[in-house]
Amino acid sequence: MDLKQLRYFRMVAEEQQVTKAAKRLHMAQPPLSQQIKLMEEELNLKLFDRQGRKLELTKAGEILFEKGGRLLTEFEETLVEVRETSEGMRGKMHIGSTKSCFSYLSTAMNIFKTQHPNMRYQLREGDTYFLEECIKNREIELAIVRMPMQSEEFNILKLPSEPYVLVAPESWNVVSSKGNTVKFEELHDMPLMLLHRISGRGQFELIIEECRDHGIEPNITCECPDATMLLSLVASGVGATIVPESTLKAFAFKNIKSYQLDKASVKAESAVIWQKDRYLTKASQRLIQTFEDQFCFV
Repeated sequence: MDLKQLRYFRMVAEEQQVTKAAKRLHMAQPPLSQQIKLMEEELNLKLFDRQGRKLELTKAGEILFEKGGRLLTEFEETLVEVRETSEGMRGKMHIGSTKSCFSYLSTAMNIFKTQHPNMRYQLREGDTYFLEECIKNREIELAIVRMPMQSEEFNILKLPSEPYVLVAPESWNVVSSKGNTVKFEELHDMPLMLLHRISGRGQFELIIEECRDHGIEPNITCECPDATMLLSLVASGVGATIVPESTLKAFAFKNIKSYQLDKASVKAESAVIWQKDRYLTKASQRLIQTFEDQFCFV
């Protein structure tokens, strides 16, 4: 069995049909079927079960699909590492970011693009949990995420902390003191829509605890992992939200107004993360250095 056969096998498994897989591989169907047959003969077991028109992986096939994928990824990363010993900064970077951290990414990419004009980018958006999974699955190399994180599988470059702000419809009569500051008592009964990641502890729990520390039980009417969706709802007058201050710099919405939270102890923390013990392309290493130079002054 060789790497080419392994790629063929994974394509058939993804498409669940030899015909579709052959089309994606730009080859005829009979040679592809023959390669799968040769693999099964070499292993002396079945990799697929036919269910109508679909081919479903056997238990052995599932193991080969998962571990074979890792082998192919490691081989491709090895080729990248070898090429980078002699080639310049070219190719495509795979990066992720939460929307509430997007202002950090846009600032760093502006600088990086000027320094390395031949680079291309593929961006992935999601909450912290989703982006952690993308890194583990090797879909992206690094991500800018919101803390906290529960996993210890990642290297972390912490970015500057920032305050959370209340964002409400401009038409609301929000009682604020001098300096456009709102006391937590004013949030009582206010319909709040908060960021809530798909899985694990995050900003949602931090805001709830902060409210309770100030003696109020927040009136949560909506939970969502997407900051722009929440801000859009605020602009429509549905409710108010609490987001990191820099989120408002990255996305422009009309009909909203932001307020500082009086005596708030909680801060929004963000970080650049990448997986431990995994080779990073030169481009990713340089981008991390750009973040460090731009935001980490200590």
